[in-house]
Amino acid sequence: MKREKDKLRVGVVGVGYLGKFHAEKYARMADVELVGVADTDRSRAEEIGGRMGVPVFTSHHDLIGKVDAVSVAVPTPNHFEVSRDFLLNDADVLIEKPITTTLKEADELIDIADSRGNIIQVGQLERFNPAVMALKGVIDRPMFIESHRLAIFKNRCTDVSVVLDLMIHDIDIILNFVKAEVTQIHAAGIPAVSDHVDIANARLQFATGCVANVTASRISMKNERKIRLFQKDTYISVDFASREITIVRKTDNGEVGGLIPGMDIEQLCFTQGDALEEELKSFVQSVKRRQPSAVTGAMGRDALRVALIVMEQIRDANHRFLSQ
Repeated sequence: MKREKDKLRVGVVGVGYLGKFHAEKYARMADVELVGVADTDRSRAEEIGGRMGVPVFTSHHDLIGKVDAVSVAVPTPNHFEVSRDFLLNDADVLIEKPITTTLKEADELIDIADSRGNIIQVGQLERFNPAVMALKGVIDRPMFIESHRLAIFKNRCTDVSVVLDLMIHDIDIILNFVKAEVTQIHAAGIPAVSDHVDIANARLQFATGCVANVTASRISMKNERKIRLFQKDTYISVDFASREITIVRKTDNGEVGGLIPGMDIEQLCFTQGDALEEELKSFVQSVKRRQPSAVTGAMGRDALRVALIVMEQIRDANHRFLSQ
């Protein structure tokens, strides 16, 4: 059993676009000591480490033994090796999504963590969006879900499919809402401006009968992140970007007035929040209290499994099309 310390010794491996924000937020936490940062790009490591006033390394191995926990924000193909090395040396890990590139790798990390009493948290950032957190007491056996995650094109992350880049956020949220086995998946998508799929759509069917229609694109003319849920007597609309929720409920009072007769409309709006900071604080508390993380390795694996099936179906369909 690891003892609770006044300050948790934390490191960050990979200080590119996301990792640098991890380092900045850890450095500001009163109960955390940012021990150092590591990146194979020395100039990048020195830039971020110098700004934070912490030691810099070019290999993640140099942080092993110096940290109680670590954020792994390296490119996805390196998630497994880096995370495994820390878990085998009794450090807890927060792994940016997706957890790994294969289910075999994810299973091995989960097995190592379970056998050694380590904690894995997967960086599914939208779980900590104020709007999503506010829905915990509202969602009740959804029957139909529709989500759109559209982004203006950027060169960043074009080395992976939009399914692993963007869609996996909504896959994770939907799995968390439905809490049932996915029984059928039908997917389509195309690479438009990169070597990987840039726009994709998937239809997920669950054992409960719920159906989810999920669309992700990184070649849109505007940024949009919305999800709509339908359940018995209730419709829920969530705008992640504006942090707004609209809840439309059937009423029993027989009133015929209002915007929609027989329906009560409630609109909620949340002030600007910092989802990444909340995510990191949640990870720190899980480590210090030795409690399961908010997004466990198993949850990350579940989202990855669905994403990989979506990608496989798209790949097979495109191969058949090009072969004609």
